[in-house]
Amino acid sequence: MKTFSQKPAEVEKKWIVIDAEGLVVGRLASIVANRLRGKHKPTYTPHVDDGDNVIVINAGKVAFTGNKRADKMYYWHTGYPGGIKERTAAQLLDGRFPERVVEKAVERMIPRGPLGRRQMKNLRVYAGAEHPHEAQKPEALDIAAMNSKNKRIA
Repeated sequence: MKTFSQKPAEVEKKWIVIDAEGLVVGRLASIVANRLRGKHKPTYTPHVDDGDNVIVINAGKVAFTGNKRADKMYYWHTGYPGGIKERTAAQLLDGRFPERVVEKAVERMIPRGPLGRRQMKNLRVYAGAEHPHEAQKPEALDIAAMNSKNKRIA
């Protein structure tokens, strides 16, 4: 039996929409990362971008477990001496770009490199319920129904 290796021309990409309202960030991000990489398909090939296009809506309404909303820190550096900055998850979610919480969580689950950057371009995250991709006829994926732990019951 010969090992199957998919060619880039043979890839079939689907569009998937995920409603992130009330979903736990890490669980959502791991499912989205697997979909972006194509690991859910039997034709998965590690060196080919054969994942789906994923649209995440209501990213501003995601949930954290425990005290992570107040305690989890996001760090970055300005490039100047002593220029380390930090923000809590609550500050990001209540701020101007709440979708960055989901983007960063997924980005950190995708391998770094040219293929990972190409796969991240297939992710679209929106803070609200509206998205401009209706023409692609995306299929809804209900992550809350996959496992009871995926949804946070406040």
